[in-house]
Amino acid sequence: MSKKQEPGAAVRATIRDVASAAKTGKTSVSRYLNGEKDLLSDALKERIGRAIALLDYQPSQMARSLKSGQTRLIGLIIADITNPYSVEVMRGVEAACRQEGLTLLVCNTNNELDQEKHYLQLLSSYRVDGIVVNAVGMREAAISTLQQANLPMVLIDRKVANFACDVIGLNNVEATQMMTDHLLQQGFEALLFISEPATINTRLERLRTFLQRMQQSPQHIAEQCEIEISNTEALENMLREFIARHSDKRKAVMCVNGTLTLQVARAMRRLGIVWGQDIGLSGFDELAWAELAGVGITTLKQPTYEMGVAALSQLVARIQGNTDPVKDLEFSGELIARGSTAAR
Repeated sequence: MSKKQEPGAAVRATIRDVASAAKTGKTSVSRYLNGEKDLLSDALKERIGRAIALLDYQPSQMARSLKSGQTRLIGLIIADITNPYSVEVMRGVEAACRQEGLTLLVCNTNNELDQEKHYLQLLSSYRVDGIVVNAVGMREAAISTLQQANLPMVLIDRKVANFACDVIGLNNVEATQMMTDHLLQQGFEALLFISEPATINTRLERLRTFLQRMQQSPQHIAEQCEIEISNTEALENMLREFIARHSDKRKAVMCVNGTLTLQVARAMRRLGIVWGQDIGLSGFDELAWAELAGVGITTLKQPTYEMGVAALSQLVARIQGNTDPVKDLEFSGELIARGSTAAR
C-alpha cells in the first residue's frame, strides 16, 4: 500500500515518470540527461525534452554525483569576508565556476583558526571536488584533516608552512620594492611600515623586502611596527610618536594591507593629521574610496579578480588529474599614485 500524499504537498517527478511520459526506457532518459544525446534519435530526444518540461523534472544532483564520483561542488574558504580583497577573489572564483558549470560553497572563517579547521572538515563531508583556501594559518591538525580527505586544493595569497600546494598570489617582493622606491623618489626621508602581526607569509615577505630595500638607502630612516588592528589607542600613540621623533623630516607610512590602511586613515583623521600635507600615506590593496579620501591615497593595486580566476583554473586542472609539481603563480601589482604621496 502506497504512502498517502499530504494535502498540498508537491509530488516530485522521477526519471521513471519521464520515461513513461516519453514512452521510452530509463536508460534513454539517462543518456539524454548525461549529454549522450547523439545515441538517441531526433524524435526520441524531442519526446524526452517535452516530458521533462511537462513534468518539471529536476535531476537529483546527489544521485548523479554518487554515480559519477564528482559532486561539481567547489569549496572556497576565505579568511575575512569583510575585506575587499576577499570579495574580489570570491568574485573571480565564482565567475570561473559558472564558466565551468561548477557550484561554489563559500565559508568565512573570520580569521579564526578553529573555524578554518571546522570548514575543512565540513567541505570534506560534503564531498566537494576541490577547495580554494585563503588561509588563516592552518594548524597541523587542520592540515592533517585535509591530507586525510585527499582533496585537490589551491592556496590563494597565503602559503602554509610544510604543506606542498599550488599557491596563487601577488609578487610581494616586486610590489614592495615598487612602493618603497616610489616613497623614496617622492622625497620622503623617514618611512614607517605598519603591519598586523606578521604571522603569515604575505606580511612577512612585504616587511622583509621593505627592510632589505631600505638597507640600500642608509641615509633614510626605516622603522616598522606590528599592531593589532583593533587596538586603536596603540595605533594613535604609534603615529604620534613617529611624527614627534622625526619632526624635521618628510615622513610617510606604508600599510601592509587595505584593512589596515583604512584604520590608519581613521586614526589620522581623529588626530588631525592630514595625509599629503603632514605625512605621506600609502598601502597595499586598491580601495574603492581611496581616490575620494582627501587628496587621494596611494595604493598598490592587486589583480585580485584575475587571481581568483587563476586559482579555480589551477584547481580544475588538479581535479582532472594534472600531476605536475606544485607551483607558485605570482601576479604583478600596479602602483596607483595619488596626492597622499605627492612630491613637494
